[in-house]
Amino acid sequence: MKPLLLVLNPNTDEHLARFGELYEVLYAPDAAARADSIARHGAQIRAVLTIGTIGLTAAEIDAMPKLELLCTLGVGYETVDVAHARARGIVVANGAGTNDGSVADHAMALLLAAVRAVPQMDRATREGKWRTELPLRPGITGKRLGVLGMGTIGKRIATRALGFELEVGYHNRSPKADLPYRYFDSVGALADWCDFLIVATPGGAATRHLVNAEVLRALGPQGFVVNIARGSVVDTAALAQALRAGEVGGAGLDVYESEPAPPAELLDCPNVVLSPHIGGWSPEAIEATVRLFLENSRRHFAGEAVLTPIG
Repeated sequence: MKPLLLVLNPNTDEHLARFGELYEVLYAPDAAARADSIARHGAQIRAVLTIGTIGLTAAEIDAMPKLELLCTLGVGYETVDVAHARARGIVVANGAGTNDGSVADHAMALLLAAVRAVPQMDRATREGKWRTELPLRPGITGKRLGVLGMGTIGKRIATRALGFELEVGYHNRSPKADLPYRYFDSVGALADWCDFLIVATPGGAATRHLVNAEVLRALGPQGFVVNIARGSVVDTAALAQALRAGEVGGAGLDVYESEPAPPAELLDCPNVVLSPHIGGWSPEAIEATVRLFLENSRRHFAGEAVLTPIG
């Protein structure tokens, strides 16, 4: 008999069918279906698939006494109670490495769009305006890029930045001895040094509002901030105030605190480029993370170690 899998995040029919090759699948992509599935079938559920922004709570874990495998389809797991799961002996894994390239690509796209004002230029052109009517926009080549969070995605962003002849610096919990980039021991020091700040750190309580009013002031009126990490890392109210006051030059955000609702405070700011948490979504990235989940599942139920354990 196949083990019972609870799927909490939206998935296509094709992916659900592929999960069904290994599992009996319970699909619960909304709050009501989630609560009902756990209440009715919790005693039989042996695996859960979720994502970082949807998560899984300690109470839900305790309602599934046979749960032995908990996976996130992406790299994030900030709202999954990992400590509680591990205390229960549950194997926890994520989708590390599957969408790094897609997110790094999107980070550079947002940086270019924000600094060069691509959406504004597109709109002006459609309105019949010529370049002599528009303000000059700064370039990117040869400037300084600060990466906040030098994990796998941060490293890929840094690699792409070198193609634009950017000098790269970074802040991380600790310096990485194998990297040639300049290390800064605080976010403020990094922001004061760089022209462009890209946020690539994990979400969660430890990084909430790490980019605050003080950091934005350090970045300065010619500086730009891009967030492709988690919305909670950037203080939205502080960013809105800094943009309106001219204390920072512009921003590109793929994530925001209000998601899935758009960030209301920023919608009337002309110097912000927004996208709907789409950085890690490409056909290639989604296929890779589905394959990784299936391989982790196969390995676990065959008595082997998963490829991407958390913790």
